[in-house]
Amino acid sequence: MSSNKSNSSVKLQTNGLRLHSSCTEVPFSDDPCSIREREECDYSIKMTPELANSTDCPRRVRVYADGIYDLFHQGHAKQFLQAKNAFPNVYLIVGICSDELTNRYKGKTVMTAEERYEAVRHCRYVDEIVRDAPWTVTEEFLTTNKIDFVAHDDIPYTSEDTDDVYSYIKSKGMFLTTSRTEGVSTSDLIARIVKDYDLYVRRNLARGYSARDMNVSFINEKKFLFQNKMHQMQDGLKEKMDEFKEKKSELIQRWDEKSRDFIVSFIELFGREGAINSFWTQSKGKLKRALSPTLEESNQLTEGASRNDNEASGSGQSSDEFYDHSLIHAYLYDDDESEEEIKPTKKRLRTKNGV
Repeated sequence: MSSNKSNSSVKLQTNGLRLHSSCTEVPFSDDPCSIREREECDYSIKMTPELANSTDCPRRVRVYADGIYDLFHQGHAKQFLQAKNAFPNVYLIVGICSDELTNRYKGKTVMTAEERYEAVRHCRYVDEIVRDAPWTVTEEFLTTNKIDFVAHDDIPYTSEDTDDVYSYIKSKGMFLTTSRTEGVSTSDLIARIVKDYDLYVRRNLARGYSARDMNVSFINEKKFLFQNKMHQMQDGLKEKMDEFKEKKSELIQRWDEKSRDFIVSFIELFGREGAINSFWTQSKGKLKRALSPTLEESNQLTEGASRNDNEASGSGQSSDEFYDHSLIHAYLYDDDESEEEIKPTKKRLRTKNGV
């Protein structure tokens, strides 16, 4: 465990076992553990990159990285990681500039100095934090904090009175180059917020922030609230449409299942061998036999002609009327006996009609 970390611990109770966690916040430069670490460092041993990389290095290499670290993000953390891994045994000191210096040389920050201190204080690559760090590192600052190397990207960092605030460090051979993380920076994050200003204002209004909290005018407040209502309506409509699509899919699935039964029933009823076609075939055969009897049927009709004439005379009907009624009765009721009786009638009707 690094000597700069506080010895305070948190006791945990887990299934009857008492465990001790030694995780603590990164100490400030004026905390006792940081002072002890600094006093134990033999700064008379001048550190070179070769000595710092050797296995015979007599002490820890004290590397310093400074900056604003507003809206602390992964780009900052990766800079610390590079500095921490620059040599085998690094003690990483991070200097953070105050609000006053930052506002004067760079501009207004989103987070206050205390917030920025606390953000970096919870990065595990850091061993010590210097509050109110100087804008330009001086020889006095290097000696007081026993700094061996200063880590930063090699892009010249301009200021009011210099083209590069790290020019002095570079001239002493104490500059340690780190790489910037492309695509992420505090300026990029602020630009995203400014670009989608309306969305973030609407978001905070919906979460209970007042227009005064965000310095939003009365008219803009009403406009943003109206936009929130419209957005809620759109979301509600979208949910309804999604529900309709789900129900539509369910109905189509059900129809697909039912349609199969419908098709089978339709084929059974109207198909080539279906009930209706069978009924029609049978009826057509009966009608054909009634209108066009065979030779055997014609002989039978002739033999029974005289008997049917007598029956017609006895009933008081004309022969034609009796023949007609008998024929209709035989066809409609499929009466085999009646049909045998009127077969002669069929023959006589054909003879009478010249068929």
